[in-house]
Amino acid sequence: MLIGAIFLNAQDMPVRLPSIISDHAVLQQSTNARLWGWGPSTRTIAIVGSWAPNDTVRASVTDECTWEASIKTPTAGGPYTIQFINSSSIVTIKDILIGEVWLCSGQSNMAMPCNAEIADRGNILQAPPNKRMRFFVPELAYDVYPRSDCKGKWVICDASTLAYFSAVGFFFAHKLQERLQVPAGMIGVYLGATRIQPWMPRQAIEEDTELSKVSRNIGTAWAPQGVSLLYNGMIRPLAPYSLSGVIWYQGETNACSDAESRCYGQMLRRLITSWRTAFRNDFPFYFVQIAPFDGYYPRDAAAYLREQQETALVLPKTGMINIGDKVDAVKDIHPKLKAVVGERLANLALKETYHYNDLNPYFPHFAKMDVRGGTVIATVAAAGQLQCRGNEILNFQLAGEDHVFYPAKAVVEQDGTIALKSKGVKAPVAVRYCFSNEAMPDLFDMNDLPLLPFRTDKW
Repeated sequence: MLIGAIFLNAQDMPVRLPSIISDHAVLQQSTNARLWGWGPSTRTIAIVGSWAPNDTVRASVTDECTWEASIKTPTAGGPYTIQFINSSSIVTIKDILIGEVWLCSGQSNMAMPCNAEIADRGNILQAPPNKRMRFFVPELAYDVYPRSDCKGKWVICDASTLAYFSAVGFFFAHKLQERLQVPAGMIGVYLGATRIQPWMPRQAIEEDTELSKVSRNIGTAWAPQGVSLLYNGMIRPLAPYSLSGVIWYQGETNACSDAESRCYGQMLRRLITSWRTAFRNDFPFYFVQIAPFDGYYPRDAAAYLREQQETALVLPKTGMINIGDKVDAVKDIHPKLKAVVGERLANLALKETYHYNDLNPYFPHFAKMDVRGGTVIATVAAAGQLQCRGNEILNFQLAGEDHVFYPAKAVVEQDGTIALKSKGVKAPVAVRYCFSNEAMPDLFDMNDLPLLPFRTDKW
């Protein structure tokens, strides 16, 4: 009789929700926000958002005891409640805001919290609570197989929760909120010292022979490095939560391997497309080009990786910022300036995603080169004429057919082009700028943004 009673009562199991759908959550505004969970099979779940109490959404529970539905969200506002109702129970989540939701991810420079030694954080840790900004950070989890849920909860931004959240993520959200005047939800999924491979689904690596080869026998570290481990544990359980977009700051650990640095672009492109597939959302994806660092990278590996990062811009709705000028100590792989990183990412989002046309977040970049005798004339695309911050322009190199690069003297001409000469190169065929692990830019446009590193050769 006891066994029979348990079997019969199984039909009355309560609705269960993933941790991302819980009290204090922020839902993406003006969209069909996806909700999902678990419940007794053959039952129907009724879902009611308090912003539209007469509009009931119904979801059928599958044989696997899963269900999914979409609920139409209004423009920014709240707080609201959402009720999930079946024949035996009502689950209510409270204090729900409707606004803009972004996921921030990567390794230690994204993970660096606001209570770390952030040189440009100001007095934010003394700021009053911001009830219209919320954070969700899942507990560290890694797995060989994709998990259906992760542990975590939404928290309101105050001195205690802000202290441990990503400084880059916070300043990004702060800038957006300052301009948009809407609630902001930031999902922080990051871990120091990680390669890109553990953040990718296994299929994205294994279907490419080169990527599969460089991702074997990576070795061990205090952070999980195996393919898909962190994706399975902390990214896949959040999908298909409705996002406005993703910001990404990672690559330093891959720059420790010359082979990985040279195929990083392919991995980054596959990460972006695979995440978009998992979340069923062609969301914007904005990322940080790794900073100059004079440390343990193989020679020029970081330069190759930065070049590879830029190749991801072929994908739609992607954008990249450079922070080469915002390094306080080139021997430190963790620059202490983080507010400016978040703000540059936010300016890119405000321009591209939210269409604020009074901003110009685009970095000056190389356009073409011409050779006139022993002089190279480099043309750049820039807002206004480039200006040098130092006494002379550094970090340009020229090479001839022998592939040997020599330092070059650079002059910005009246027409904005850059004239380059080198005593060691009589017949130049290639030019490089800031193409090393540690070189910092010294040419800036009228918006105080640095010229992006580049090379014209493919040697």
